[in-house]
Amino acid sequence: MKLSTKTIAAVGMFTAVLGILSIITVPMPTGVPVTLQTFAMALCGFVLGWKLGLAATALYLVLGTAGIPIFAGMSAGPGVLFGYTGGFLWGFLFLTAFCGMGLRWKNMILRGVCGMAGLAVCHLLGALWYGLLADLGLAASLAAVSLPYLAKDVISVACACAVGAAVRRALRAGKLLPEPIKRQSFEGR
Repeated sequence: MKLSTKTIAAVGMFTAVLGILSIITVPMPTGVPVTLQTFAMALCGFVLGWKLGLAATALYLVLGTAGIPIFAGMSAGPGVLFGYTGGFLWGFLFLTAFCGMGLRWKNMILRGVCGMAGLAVCHLLGALWYGLLADLGLAASLAAVSLPYLAKDVISVACACAVGAAVRRALRAGKLLPEPIKRQSFEGR
């Protein structure tokens, strides 16, 4: 796979955006803070697509796990990835991928539905992981760490879908996003 400078720059730029939007937090009693991470992950997918978006999200997780303070509230390390919020961090991979897969459709509603499916997977993983660590059943865990955040996260994904379309158009117009790989036809050769 050939990586262009634009591809590397786009992944790096969105990894930085993910880290920056993770810093601002509002603490909650469960230990799962309110952040802009959901918006950031969805935006990453809606702008970069599923492959590059997934690369940026994976790089964000690797850097945070390695000790760079880019997780929520400037936290870092493997303890965060495997702590109470770890399921959501792993779920961000699915959120970004589903949002990126939504780019296959021009219809914004279908894109949004893809993003909401990714959000559902993210919340389910987050609640399952939290419930496992807190010794709670799934219903209690969903009530504690999913339900209070659901409205904000649905709005975040919807806004990311709309903002992502505008950002993607602007970056494409400025030739700042890598061109999608065109499939070659081998007929007649």
